[in-house]
Amino acid sequence: MELLKVDSITSARENMLNVLQNKNIDTVFKNLLESQGYILAQDIISQEQVPEFRRSIVDGYAVLSKDTAGASESLPIFLEIVDEVVMGTPAKKEIQAGECAYVPTGGMIPIGADAMVMVEYCELFSSNQIAVYSSTAIGKNIVLAGEDINKGELVIKKGTQIRPQEIGALACLGITEIEVYKPWKITIISTGDELVAPDTIPPFGKIRDINSYLLYAQAIKHGLEVLNTCVIADDERELKKAIIEAMQVSDIVILSGGSSQGKKDATKKIIDEVASHGSFTHGLALKPGKPTILGYDENDKVLLVGLPGHPVAAVLVFELLVSWLWKHITNQTYMRSNFAKMITNLAGAPGKVTCQLVRLIKQENEFYAEPILGKSGLITTMTRADGYILIDQNKEGLKKDEIVEVFYI
Repeated sequence: MELLKVDSITSARENMLNVLQNKNIDTVFKNLLESQGYILAQDIISQEQVPEFRRSIVDGYAVLSKDTAGASESLPIFLEIVDEVVMGTPAKKEIQAGECAYVPTGGMIPIGADAMVMVEYCELFSSNQIAVYSSTAIGKNIVLAGEDINKGELVIKKGTQIRPQEIGALACLGITEIEVYKPWKITIISTGDELVAPDTIPPFGKIRDINSYLLYAQAIKHGLEVLNTCVIADDERELKKAIIEAMQVSDIVILSGGSSQGKKDATKKIIDEVASHGSFTHGLALKPGKPTILGYDENDKVLLVGLPGHPVAAVLVFELLVSWLWKHITNQTYMRSNFAKMITNLAGAPGKVTCQLVRLIKQENEFYAEPILGKSGLITTMTRADGYILIDQNKEGLKKDEIVEVFYI
């Protein structure tokens, strides 16, 4: 039996980029309401300022702040009401000394006024006069014109994954169609005689297929498109047929299971047969995740990724390779992570990068990373985890209170 010749994560990534250098990534235009989850392929530069006018952030009265100096419950200031601003319409009158105007939340601030007094600190004294029981300051409770977004400002960077908040910002700017990267298409194939569908009761000795569902969700989360998922028994001919069919329509074919050195694990053999480049990586210097295969076919421009069968290892390798690749080629620079202190010592695996699931705990305004210990086949280790940390292959481990970066999953 040939031993795995492992690559570092860095080498595996470089190998992927090298074989994929002639593969194009297309862009498409999407309606704003259909754009969530896609990766922006253009910088969004504002052509206007937001808001266009000064707006109130409270219900109350627009005033000259100096008119309210010294106002208190025992010594109120009296102001004349000269206008009531209607939402969606311009303020009509300029505010002079000793005057005020009622302005609802979001309403336009009249010319002359430089502050808002909340309605809770005012009392209607007569039909056209209020008593003010609290002083205010210049700019209090007012959003200035252009305070949110300036004309010419870079609002959203190319490579941003569109979330509800980006959709809101784009709508605010009147942008209803955006250019995004066309998602790569993925087929996910789970392999194993022991696998049955999740909606069946497995006979004794068999297990439900977890990985195709797990990897489907991971792919969608990162803005990729999943064409199909299927389960194939450990039959070399059927697996080869499924891989060839998937290669014709996919950008990436994910194979879960069958990547180790067991006698029935035919993934590497098939990849070497069907892909023009064959397998260029067979084994990662990673714990868990050592039995990982990468191959590429130049004719169909398709990447083949053989992941370990254990769910935790499969997801972590997907994160470190597949999702990393998609982020890299779509110019995504933002990584969702947080820094924390180790809550305990943790051993590493010299010669391998250790990828450890952790849970974040907040204690006295500081975050601590608590390792979630368990074998890579236990799905509940991931349900209890917030993210993962990486221990360098040249380190023996981490010490209690050592600062680590936690990458969210």
